[in-house]
Amino acid sequence: MAEKYIFTMLGLNKFYGTRHVLKDINLCFYPGAKIGIVGANGAGKSTVLRIMAGIDKEFRGQAELCRGFRVGFVPQEPQLENGKTVRANIEAAFASTLALIKEYEDISTAMGDMDPDAMDKAMEKMAELQDKIDACGGWELDTRLSVAANALVLPPDDMLVDSLSGGEKRRVALC
Repeated sequence: MAEKYIFTMLGLNKFYGTRHVLKDINLCFYPGAKIGIVGANGAGKSTVLRIMAGIDKEFRGQAELCRGFRVGFVPQEPQLENGKTVRANIEAAFASTLALIKEYEDISTAMGDMDPDAMDKAMEKMAELQDKIDACGGWELDTRLSVAANALVLPPDDMLVDSLSGGEKRRVALC
């Protein structure tokens, strides 16, 4: 049985004004594929990647990611928030997951003071939150971030990104 494509780009065309930058691009990727996009400066490599990541939606043709998958994209110049630490910048990318975990923990903390009816509602809400956290791997987030930080040889978590070199900023953005 043939594997299902996780990403498909068919008949894709991209214009900047009247300039036709991408013409009839067709790409399909299987799960686990390792790809590279090679071309001269200005050939449209970054544009293809922004379209694949869903950042650029102004094109003609089809660009579709299979349901259940997601694309990560690190711009050439990382967008980090100065005045914040390495850890705070990394956690900003996972704000929705961290908010779910905080809500779960807040409910858990408040349960000691609840009456039986409120306790039942809280348990239902916690079950719903747990399903969402499980689905996005939220319980393993700290471990995954530590592994990634070690693999990328990131600066210390408490270091302000303002003081990082360009290469260090790129590695933080990759995490």
